[in-house]
Amino acid sequence: QVQLVESGGGLVQPGGSLRLSCAASGSFFSIDDMDWYRQTPGKERELVARNTNGGTTYYADSVKGRFTISRDNAKNTVYLQMNSLKPEDTAVYYCNAKVRLDARIVRYDFWGQGTQVTVSS
Repeated sequence: QVQLVESGGGLVQPGGSLRLSCAASGSFFSIDDMDWYRQTPGKERELVARNTNGGTTYYADSVKGRFTISRDNAKNTVYLQMNSLKPEDTAVYYCNAKVRLDARIVRYDFWGQGTQVTVSS
């Protein structure tokens, strides 16, 4: 029903920048929150940044001042601009969207396939 396709991961040196993109497609009524999570081996997936449909943003303390989440509602796309990257930012980054499939209040979670970000010299 809903597909999330991520792009933009890769290898970058410490202090560098990357921009992740996540485009939603398929059949749905509306998208509420669009989020970025990340996960490293042996650890739980953690919320990195959130962008609500109203434009409110949230950031994990570890990325505040370095990462910026933005959204293009016309394209159903969310972005994560990552600056001043550190080795501890290395992880698989996942896009998440909370989607209403029809006019009812029920929301469903959809996930992207994940994109690897590696910060290393």
